[in-house]
Amino acid sequence: MTVIGIFGPTASGKSAVAEAVAERIPAELVSADAMQVYRDLPILTNQSAYPARLVGIWPLEQEASVGAYAPLAHAAIDEILGEGKTPVVVGGTGLYLRAALAELELPPAPAPGVRARWSRHYDEVGAAAAHAELVERDPVAAAAIHANDRRRVIRALELAEAGSSLAPSRDRLWTGATRHPTVVVGLEVPKVVLNHRIAERTREMFEAGVQHEVRAALARKISPTARKTMGIDEVASLEPDEAIAALIARTRRYATYQRKWMRRVPGIVMVDGDRPPGVIADDIVALARTRERLPDQ
Repeated sequence: MTVIGIFGPTASGKSAVAEAVAERIPAELVSADAMQVYRDLPILTNQSAYPARLVGIWPLEQEASVGAYAPLAHAAIDEILGEGKTPVVVGGTGLYLRAALAELELPPAPAPGVRARWSRHYDEVGAAAAHAELVERDPVAAAAIHANDRRRVIRALELAEAGSSLAPSRDRLWTGATRHPTVVVGLEVPKVVLNHRIAERTREMFEAGVQHEVRAALARKISPTARKTMGIDEVASLEPDEAIAALIARTRRYATYQRKWMRRVPGIVMVDGDRPPGVIADDIVALARTRERLPDQ
């Protein structure tokens, strides 16, 4: 049985299309979104009310990682297939999508205390010296990381010390191999249409109470990964009109990055995303059926 992957930039309508697919065939949705794994930020992370696995599974104080996500995604997909249904993996976080669909050789997690030690080292010697040390330890990884990118320099030093590297894991990310027969579809939406949708959705978030949601989240313990949720700083620190403008601009930049990522996915089939979700879903179901027989609803 075929797994269906649906990828597209933010506001491209991925969730609505995936839900329409599930209305046409026996299917369940599996989220591949790095921020939707968190509870308590449903407005900011644009969580749908439609049932999907791996949405809202972790509290905000928990550190999220693709290494923790991947086995959960694999288990969910395998269970859905075991029930005779089609897993529809949908999301806009490229690494999470690949981790759900494939067996990625991910770098090891740091041993206890190692990250804190390298973090102190980076702060004590400075960005240039820390990066120079990375050049000595792992020149390939260092060539791809700016000295001022504190998080990645520290992570690369951790891995170099453990005998691993950021560089090979990035190469392996683009392999076309998947765990199960898979059709990956990319939603292509004209930039002007996507920009309009982003602006409209951002305003709707504020009307729905995203400021209250963010304030409540920040009043509690929140992990560094949850703290990186796109828009959390703008919503928390700016007046509504300024926050809306800043978040629209940031989201549009992120959508541009996602569109570039999407074109690098091996074997992806691009479809016109500027149509009603049901029409797009019909095309995706037909495409999947040409690869392997899907059960009728």
